[in-house]
Amino acid sequence: MARFVLFGPGYTGTRILCALQRGGWQVDAIRRETPPDMVRAALKRATHVLSTVPPGEGGDPVLAVHGAAIGRLAWIGYLSSTGVYGDTGGAWVDESAVLSGRRGGRIGADKDWAAIGAHVFRLPGIYGPGRAMLDRLRAGQAHRIDLPGQVFCRIHVDDIVRGVFAAIDRDAAGIYNLTDDLPAPQNEVVGHGCQLLGLPLPPLRTIEQLDLSAAARAFYGENRRVANGKARRLLGWRPLYPTYREGLAAVLHQDSISPV
Repeated sequence: MARFVLFGPGYTGTRILCALQRGGWQVDAIRRETPPDMVRAALKRATHVLSTVPPGEGGDPVLAVHGAAIGRLAWIGYLSSTGVYGDTGGAWVDESAVLSGRRGGRIGADKDWAAIGAHVFRLPGIYGPGRAMLDRLRAGQAHRIDLPGQVFCRIHVDDIVRGVFAAIDRDAAGIYNLTDDLPAPQNEVVGHGCQLLGLPLPPLRTIEQLDLSAAARAFYGENRRVANGKARRLLGWRPLYPTYREGLAAVLHQDSISPV
């Protein structure tokens, strides 16, 4: 019987976990506190494995400990980041590009997973229920930043789930960008969110006026458009939410549904 091991059931991982369970899969979810002997036992039973765990300073923590066991499995997946492409000045980039991002650990992990035959999914900014521009607008935490020409892609969490399932069905190992079809400025998304919620636009500020973390500053320092044609061609994947407009509308609809 096919059995799935999922490392890192966080925001995206939990969404994938629930979809697998609904599909009848037996799933072992591996958390940071899971005892090593239980992890080893789960991998011995497994046919499929997916890691959502980001790399650390010393490399990929999952491969460092369990790489040999993972390498023998029939299906291997890893959630990476489009940050490995670095700043392209707004130009389009696809999976054939030389990796030049400032995140050396992420690039190393991306290459290491690809080297053992994994399906590597490179993801842009992830949003969905409970983690979307609408939530930040309601909390008064959204910003409009004065960065003319800066664009980037996004992906709704459910489209990541769809991408993983498409790769399981097609079993075409390789590197795939899972992104939406409309790279757009953050300010455009903020404006659309304000329209949906009936809220005023936040003031336009410069990077220097905002108390951003180093990671956030690095994020806004990159500008790129990421193509998703390979996933469409080889996996038959199509984003359910091809732009932020459909994605935010879906999030707003889910927010409006009262829990049972």
